[in-house]
Amino acid sequence: MRDLDQFATDVLTGLKQPVKRLPSKYFYDETGDKIFQEIMGLEEYYLPRCELEILQEQTSDLAAFLPAGPLDIVELGAGDGTKTVHFLENLGALGRSLTYYPLDISPEVLQTNRSHLKNVAPDIPVHPVAGDYFKTLPTLQTTHHWVLLFLGSNIGNYPNEKAVELLQFLSQHMSTDDVLLVGVDLRKHPKTILDAYNDAKGVTRRFNLNLLTRINRELGANFQVEHFDHFPVYDPVTGIAASYLVCRQAQKVSLLGETFLFKTNELIHTEVSQKYSLSEIEQMAQSGGFRDVHHFTDHRDYFSVSVLLK
Repeated sequence: MRDLDQFATDVLTGLKQPVKRLPSKYFYDETGDKIFQEIMGLEEYYLPRCELEILQEQTSDLAAFLPAGPLDIVELGAGDGTKTVHFLENLGALGRSLTYYPLDISPEVLQTNRSHLKNVAPDIPVHPVAGDYFKTLPTLQTTHHWVLLFLGSNIGNYPNEKAVELLQFLSQHMSTDDVLLVGVDLRKHPKTILDAYNDAKGVTRRFNLNLLTRINRELGANFQVEHFDHFPVYDPVTGIAASYLVCRQAQKVSLLGETFLFKTNELIHTEVSQKYSLSEIEQMAQSGGFRDVHHFTDHRDYFSVSVLLK
């Protein structure tokens, strides 16, 4: 019930902003999880393939920066673990003793995550933790050094100053010699980036519109979802990719006893995805309280898994 209350509060707060907003973390209900898996397989959506290449082919190089002894692998926003399972399997093959703690807001996707790991690496203990990782991470009780994983370019969902605050938060909850691995989408040709959020099949459009469907279903709203469209933009100067929902026809939305008027062509901001250069990652890490950074990139330099040392 508390999670539903928070969902309601966040939606109401966002819709009262001068430019209406909806938090991207609420994309991921059961339907949203399934649509996102479709996105992960799209030709335009290069990010998971680039990150997987790094995790599969450079595990031994990454492992050189991890603490000695048994490790607790703590993954924030773990999702279904499709990429992570290969990294854990490779680490295990190097003789590392591992326990895996996937943290995600979606209990359903954590069940899939656990099944994936049990099928590939059944000897690695798995302890899923459902909830907002800002709340669950501080309560996590483990035994060994942490290797924190923040993959999938999730850090790009935070504006620069918020990303630094996130790194500070993580650093505060890490011990000396703990390590953070961050997946970062790098700056590249603007069309390549924009196409990743505007696929030809319209899967990303369905993913964004599902957020309104979820609000209708769970909070009793009456969005006319068919009268909204998906609109992504990318600014190569700032490195910011953003997604909006555009109201194509004026409508009145009732939600939890309140009324919201939407004009024709009015926007709802749903997501930001910041793209970085390697030097920007290093500056951000230093501001976030980390002492050293090492980058591992795919063969096209589209993506980096960057190792931040506490």
